[in-house]
Amino acid sequence: MNTKKKSIVRHILLIILGLVLGLNLYLANARGVVGNQMPMPFGTGAAVVMSGSMEPTLSKGDLIFVRKAETFHTGDIVVYQSDSMLVVHRIVSLYGSTVVTQGDANNTADEPIDLSQVKGVVRFHIPFVGTILELVKTPAGTLLILLLALALVELSFRRQKEQDDQDMEQVKAEIRRLKDELHEDRENSEDNE
Repeated sequence: MNTKKKSIVRHILLIILGLVLGLNLYLANARGVVGNQMPMPFGTGAAVVMSGSMEPTLSKGDLIFVRKAETFHTGDIVVYQSDSMLVVHRIVSLYGSTVVTQGDANNTADEPIDLSQVKGVVRFHIPFVGTILELVKTPAGTLLILLLALALVELSFRRQKEQDDQDMEQVKAEIRRLKDELHEDRENSEDNE
């Protein structure tokens, strides 16, 4: 890989590292300071399914993407905050500003909630990715990502230095060869005189 590509890879790694750390700080502040378990910048948020109450539609460890909505319909899978916990269930009935939800795998409906508690509608999900993200959000996971990124950057720098050293040795060898050749040419021209 040439120097320019290596530099681009290093920058991409540092950007990813910055984004992961920044996102973790943002989420920690939103949860700890404001009490918002699912911040939704730009009207979109993501969460991890933590139980099997929506089986088989959603499984524990799935990453879900939620979009704010103006209107809700019976059958929509929604996310709402109940105290400090997020709940992902399907709307089974709507009465004005009161919503009743139920998990697909549950036998009974949840307690009615106010529509203002609903964060948004689940738009799509990625199976099992949430488990990995939950590990990344822990202090140990963040530290692991930081260490891996630094190790990759350091490895890249070391490889670049080794390549530079090899190139320098080749240049020095070529200079020695040219000096020897020049010296031989001088000796031959002196012998011919």
